Amino acid sequence: MPASSFAADQATALLRELGAAAIAHPGGTLLAHLQRVQGQLAAWGARPALQLAGLCHAFYGTDGFPAALLTPDRRTELAMVIGAEAEAVVYLYASCDRKATYPAFTATDAAFRDRFTGRVHAPEWQLRRDFAELSAANELDLAGIDPFFRETCGLELLALFTRFRPMLSRSAWSACRTVLAPDWST
Repeated sequence: MPASSFAADQATALLRELGAAAIAHPGGTLLAHLQRVQGQLAAWGARPALQLAGLCHAFYGTDGFPAALLTPDRRTELAMVIGAEAEAVVYLYASCDRKATYPAFTATDAAFRDRFTGRVHAPEWQLRRDFAELSAANELDLAGIDPFFRETCGLELLALFTRFRPMLSRSAWSACRTVLAPDWST
């Protein structure tokens, strides 16, 4: 099911207003990347809220892409456009301290460190699944666009997504293998 056209249109308008179409990003602009991530999630059959989160995942910047369109203290503004469920995924994605969180992320009670607040918590299963799926869509977009990125980060990403595999949809896992390890036979 595609994301709400109205919400996606409103989010895209906000992204344009805040300058996402002018921020350079591999494969063009930040806006183009965000739209590709949303499209990838839609192709994998993600629910509408996750698709909207994919479109907006860089609003607060990320651990790997610090350019923020809004500060986290303005979360309600984004939630009014895409809904609280999608915004919660956006915040979780943006707030992740990857170095502290990734090693044990798939454990049931894994500690998730919020890079904005320093708070450590264990997100519920659905949020962690959404985070994993969004992470795959984001990184695979970069790997598909930039051969140097794929060459230098591909093995590390494959290892990460192999650990995330229990949380990934079948379509996302298949894409991970196709993009990051096309010769892998299992």
